Amino acid sequence: MRKNKSKIVSVVFIIVMALLVYMPTLLLIVYSFTPSKTIGSWNGFSFELYKTMFQDAEIMTALLNTLIVGLVASLLAGLIGVITAIGIHSMKKSGRKLLDGITQITMVNADIVTAAAFMMFFILVKFIPDGYATLILSHTVICTPYVIMSVLPKLSQLDPNVYEAGLDLGATPVKTLFKVMVPQLLPAILSGFALAFTISLDDFTISTFVSSSVDTIPQYLYNKLKFKGVMPVLRALSTLILVVAFVILITINVVQNKKSKQKTLF
Repeated sequence: MRKNKSKIVSVVFIIVMALLVYMPTLLLIVYSFTPSKTIGSWNGFSFELYKTMFQDAEIMTALLNTLIVGLVASLLAGLIGVITAIGIHSMKKSGRKLLDGITQITMVNADIVTAAAFMMFFILVKFIPDGYATLILSHTVICTPYVIMSVLPKLSQLDPNVYEAGLDLGATPVKTLFKVMVPQLLPAILSGFALAFTISLDDFTISTFVSSSVDTIPQYLYNKLKFKGVMPVLRALSTLILVVAFVILITINVVQNKKSKQKTLF
């Protein structure tokens, strides 16, 4: 009886917490399909807000900017993060801990401090043009630690003799890295890429400080909410961002499951 009661309490607790966490998001999604000005007033099912969103040149420009910066920064962070993680993993224990701690500074540091540091850096380094260049560089720096954090645990699970076996069979270090190591690290690399893209997509503070000529979605949302209040079209825009994030996560989970099934078969 006690076990049954504890299970019931656990299930009820999980349901209540899930409702509290996800109900605002569900309401946002539901009311993105009605043209009503306020949430709570249903004026019938319609795609009018989505139509308005895709016809708004300002929104489309901000969305394109966000995707360009996020994808390029995530790819660069993925490349740098994987190489750095392999380098950290091959170091001695004392040096590994030191360098691992250094790479996590931007993760634990306050966004406002990091943003101010980037702003001063780009003011001093004047040859870097304001806009895409400053956004991509700063986003790459803040996203790389998340890739390292995803790849390092996977490296510790690999057989340490695999890399040396590739070298013994005549492959060059670069070829061994891409032919032997990277395929085994692919699930962790994809997870790091998804996390990096999410961080870039969500960033507001650093983007505002480092660029005055290119607006991303978070900056666009802030400016509209500040000067015009809550606009109905923002519900459709927020839902679109949620859908993109979910699609990326689901795709990565599917790839990881396929990789794990292939390993079990062999």
